[in-house]
Amino acid sequence: MTTMATAAPARASQAWYKILYVQVLIAIFLGAVVGCLWPSLATNDWIKALGDGFIKLIKMVIAPIIFCTVTSGIAHIQDAKKVGCVGVKALFYFEIVSSFALLLGLVMGNLVQIGHGLAVKPDAAAVANYVKQAEASKTVDFFLNIIPDSVVGAFARGDVLQVLLFAILFGFSLMALGKRGERLRGMIDDVAHAVFGVIAIIMKAAPVGAFGAMAFTVGKFGPAALGNLIGLIALFYATAALFVVVVLGLIARLVGFSIFKFLVYIKDEILIVLGTSSSESALPQLMEKLERLGCSKTVVGLVVPTGYSFNLDGTNIYMTLATLFIAQALGVDLSFNQQLTILLVAMLTSKGASGVTGAGFITLAATLSVVNPALVPGMAIVFSIDKFMSEVRALTNIIGNGIAAVFVSWWEDELEHGTLQARLNQPTVSTTIDPTSTMK
Repeated sequence: MTTMATAAPARASQAWYKILYVQVLIAIFLGAVVGCLWPSLATNDWIKALGDGFIKLIKMVIAPIIFCTVTSGIAHIQDAKKVGCVGVKALFYFEIVSSFALLLGLVMGNLVQIGHGLAVKPDAAAVANYVKQAEASKTVDFFLNIIPDSVVGAFARGDVLQVLLFAILFGFSLMALGKRGERLRGMIDDVAHAVFGVIAIIMKAAPVGAFGAMAFTVGKFGPAALGNLIGLIALFYATAALFVVVVLGLIARLVGFSIFKFLVYIKDEILIVLGTSSSESALPQLMEKLERLGCSKTVVGLVVPTGYSFNLDGTNIYMTLATLFIAQALGVDLSFNQQLTILLVAMLTSKGASGVTGAGFITLAATLSVVNPALVPGMAIVFSIDKFMSEVRALTNIIGNGIAAVFVSWWEDELEHGTLQARLNQPTVSTTIDPTSTMK
């Protein structure tokens, strides 16, 4: 395992307006104000480009970061079985926690039947494109697509799982080379330092990206789009919060730390995700912070990228909750067996979702078409508010993947508890990326 410092270096306190999460929070507020008061301005292509451009900048460096982190982590260990053990434990954890997320959404949907009495006339044409994408996707295709047509193509498209597969194979190859691979391992570590430096530069634009994304969202879908569906949004936010505090909180307590301190530790990433509605926008910085928190570099490199397709807790809650809401709004009574089918089907369809905005809506279409095709047109009911719900999906997903990396590190006895406590208990400051602190 890598050796890491047990405490953050002392530094002068920053002025409040220079702290990243404060800047992002102000930008989100200003974006919401501009979206409400000047919707025509907020929906301008250039305003939209601010958010889209920031996300593209982050996605630009995701592939090299995953490759360098995973390859280096595997190449520096001696036992190949250890990597397989980490992978099996991570997948087992994903399935257990995902089941709790699905079940919680189902329970809350039955207890708070917010969809009853909602008079709607769903427009199937509004969601036809999502339904078509859902029908075209098959589980076997998802697994086949993990294998890239070419290595260059995987990096060019930025496909996380394809890059992860190649990085694992390349890491094992370097491991087998032994001393002959030391120079290449050192080069990969140096590249990682440089890429993290690029991320540190990009993160300075986070407030601009958050402003653009929030202004466009509120301007286009804004207050009028909420209407009577505000109850579903509130229920979804409450259910996601309950999952984070109770389920993830218990997991954190088992490891020996507070979920609330962890949320404070990753506050920058949470606010960036809130502003952009994409959990991918904070992936590189989250991986770096987890390593600094005392997690094994190998575990972080394997668990976090894999979790973006296999551990989507927010998406799971959304699918069961939205399915019940649509059924209630359309007056369709779902039997116990059909609700059990929702759990089983959603467990499979959610595996094809990624951290990109809109993926949860596509997986919802796939789930509805299997459970009861009559429910598919009802997707139009939640179409107008999906953008607002995608934010909490992304937030829950990134928090869940962070906790997963810490838990698997603890399970592997690769978690430095002294570093964990020192980082979580340090004074609240903005924790931006330090490219010299990684890959040691």
